[in-house]
Amino acid sequence: MARRVRLGHLLAAAGLALLPWIALLAARMPSAAHVTNWSAAWIGLDAMLAACLVATGALALRRDPRLALPAAATSALLLMDAWFDVLTAAPGGDRAVATVLAAGVELPLAALCAVLAFRAFPKPAGERD
Repeated sequence: MARRVRLGHLLAAAGLALLPWIALLAARMPSAAHVTNWSAAWIGLDAMLAACLVATGALALRRDPRLALPAAATSALLLMDAWFDVLTAAPGGDRAVATVLAAGVELPLAALCAVLAFRAFPKPAGERD
């Protein structure tokens, strides 16, 4: 149990340590930047998302008890994809399409995957039906 408590403290401290970094980025980061490997970043994200969607779907179809973790990962990737799609889209038509896809596809799928993950996650012995 002490190991779990130490891990919990470590993770919470890491999250709190990010707060000054976020403030620094907000103050100093340029609003635009030229980046290399842009296409590789997007292709990689979409490939991971596709793999997670397929794995989550396959496990859901089989009612596999291992569904919780892939469903949670898929939910997180969908949220991240929607966020970056909307924020990096060019103003106008591109941003409108990204917003519609985020609101109509990615966010509802993320919510569905989160519900699947929550329902599939093993309950402690005292909370089982």
